[in-house]
Amino acid sequence: MALSKVDFNNINVTPAASKALKWNSSANGFETGDLGGNMVLLSTTTASSSATIDITSGIDSTYKEYIIKCIDIHPATNDTALTFQTDTGTNTSYNQTMTTTRFKAGQNEAGNYTVLGYETGSDQAQGTSFQVLTQNVGNGNDESLAGTLHIFEPSNTTFVKHFLATFNTYQHGDATYNDFTAGYFNTTTAITRVRFKMASGNIDAGTFKLYGIL
Repeated sequence: MALSKVDFNNINVTPAASKALKWNSSANGFETGDLGGNMVLLSTTTASSSATIDITSGIDSTYKEYIIKCIDIHPATNDTALTFQTDTGTNTSYNQTMTTTRFKAGQNEAGNYTVLGYETGSDQAQGTSFQVLTQNVGNGNDESLAGTLHIFEPSNTTFVKHFLATFNTYQHGDATYNDFTAGYFNTTTAITRVRFKMASGNIDAGTFKLYGIL
């Protein structure tokens, strides 16, 4: 089979920006399409002595998975916890019923304390409280937390809404805590809102980024 030369200077790739090159339906040529797994940034919210951080737009049926990245979240109060809840578009009380599970691993700077265990005090069985994502956060000048919350298909009206989260914390006793939280919201109503808050005090600083996953 002979190969034809292509003049790349005459190819306009602008319409294909941020696209993948893939076989077309007849498998005899190429076409462009969305890159599966791409993260689409939908919003950025910056905390500044904030009682709550509310994400009230951008969570809809467009994507089957949403990710919220919490970056360098710094509490105003020492030894507190970052928590979250969700709600629907017609209900703004943030009290959805959930069943959750939590465990953590940790080690201190001195190297004389380690922990790995289930967190019985911060799970829920059909509860409506704000769910702990990570706890014992320090409020020293260099202390903060960071992590990722995944919410799956929040607009589905057939199934419950699953979530999972992984966070790392600079604990107030100079230790690192790696927290793992998962569960489901026991509702078939579409979830459209997410609220974050500290268990006590304000969110002094930090960035919350909402992404949709293609």
